[in-house]
Amino acid sequence: MNPRHFLIALLSTAALAASGHAAAQQRPIRLVVPYAAGGPIDVTARVLAERVRDSLGTVIIDNKPGAGGNIGADAVAKAAPDGLTIGIAATATNAVNPWLYARMPFNAATDFAPITQMVRVPNVLVMNAEAAQRLRIDSLADLIAYAKAHPGKLNYGSGGNGSAGHLAGELFKQRAGVFALHIPYNGGNPAQLALLSGQVDFNFDNLATAAPNIRSGKLKALAVTSLQRSSALPDVPPVSDTLKGFAIDTWWGLVAPAGTPPDVIARLNHAFVAALEAPETKARFATLLAEPVPSTPAQFGTFMRSELAKYERVVKATGARVD
Repeated sequence: MNPRHFLIALLSTAALAASGHAAAQQRPIRLVVPYAAGGPIDVTARVLAERVRDSLGTVIIDNKPGAGGNIGADAVAKAAPDGLTIGIAATATNAVNPWLYARMPFNAATDFAPITQMVRVPNVLVMNAEAAQRLRIDSLADLIAYAKAHPGKLNYGSGGNGSAGHLAGELFKQRAGVFALHIPYNGGNPAQLALLSGQVDFNFDNLATAAPNIRSGKLKALAVTSLQRSSALPDVPPVSDTLKGFAIDTWWGLVAPAGTPPDVIARLNHAFVAALEAPETKARFATLLAEPVPSTPAQFGTFMRSELAKYERVVKATGARVD
């Protein structure tokens, strides 16, 4: 080959390779949300996707709901570990479901590489305000005393067997030494409607969902399930003030498929942590009563392992199973 033609061919090959690399770098990141669009998890994911546009490029939200979040989580677990597919890990998918479902399509302990925790949302123990007044229950201690004095008289609702509300209720019964009949509903909204209409006596509800009815006076908040008071309800004490160590929060964060290179994880962590720490993000999350919890990959990994161990005990104690 003519040396001049060879040089041209070599330069053309290098240019094509560089172009291909650039194109690969510009490919959008897919962020799998294992729940339907419109909920708090989806909203926070979309907020972050917009905030990292300058640092990571386009991030496309891919909602894959179903099977308690397992379908979407499995899509992340089985994706190529190249940093182009990431997803949401949540209390249900990565701490509760492994003990609740008889068959899991993924291993929550080994199939994901943690990036960062995103948020923490306390749950809250609420009563129908009219019922609380009628039964003269003004505090968590009052509720426990009433349950002990009237065994078998109380019930509570939840969004279903194995839901956060169900598990919180069962843990509360164990720790307080009381009994209340569990009445499962098909989702959090029907459970809240049952509480508002007086069909059940109390619920453990997501703070973001319960807050409007607490503020309107329809529900009475007795305690939050975080170890500390919530800035959203500063006058409401935590359950742990009465039952030491009691803590069940709703949380979610970002993960990649296991095997994603550490430098890719570090790049993703840097971008998303910066987005979580931005004042605009904190303000937007505050409207959802969600507290940003940016973390290192190692910190989030340790946290998820501790939550997985905690919920093994809680779920097995309830006897709840999904076949």
